[in-house]
Amino acid sequence: MNEHPRIALLHTGAVVIGPLMDLVTRELPGVTTINYLDDRIVADLSDPKVSDSVPRRVAALAKAAVDAGAEAIMLTCSSISELAAPVSAEVGIPILRIDEAMAEEAVSRGSRITVLATLPTTCGPTSRLIAERGRAAGLSPDIRSIVVEGAFAAVVSGNRQSHDRKIADAIRRAAEDSDVVVLAQASMASGAEGCQVGVPVLTSLESGVKRLRQLHAALPSKR
Repeated sequence: MNEHPRIALLHTGAVVIGPLMDLVTRELPGVTTINYLDDRIVADLSDPKVSDSVPRRVAALAKAAVDAGAEAIMLTCSSISELAAPVSAEVGIPILRIDEAMAEEAVSRGSRITVLATLPTTCGPTSRLIAERGRAAGLSPDIRSIVVEGAFAAVVSGNRQSHDRKIADAIRRAAEDSDVVVLAQASMASGAEGCQVGVPVLTSLESGVKRLRQLHAALPSKR
């Protein structure tokens, strides 16, 4: 039996690991965090030769987390977030989508919601989640999604400054005719820092970790 409770974070990019670990350390003191990374998943989702392998790979990472003693898992990439429910059923522990809390807040803040993403693979899952949470609240938000061209290439090449500038510019444009702007990927959060607009700009890092804290606190004690 583990001395400390364990949770696992499943990533498709290394860029979010540091910021997430800072938040998990703050919000879940005393919890041991295990990070799992498959940095080819995002690219492979767009490759018909290997895209079918992604659900099995995510399930394999989740099974490894269970074997390592994790009591809960969070998927930190919105592109794979729709796998949370089926994989949770397969491995037998709760799996949280990092963007769940953000989606719920989005529908509570306005009806015209713009989803910004740096990858096309993220637009669908995030938009569908927001629509689902809207229906659950009896609402029918008007959701549009926009891919911020060049931002993903900038961040993977190590040019965070260029990435953030492109995100900030996109936020300003979207805010002109939106009630809420949603940044679909956790890695985009830095682009919202210092960007002042007249509508809420929602990111998933902090709200996602706080939701993880709530989930973990509600789990039956195994210790």
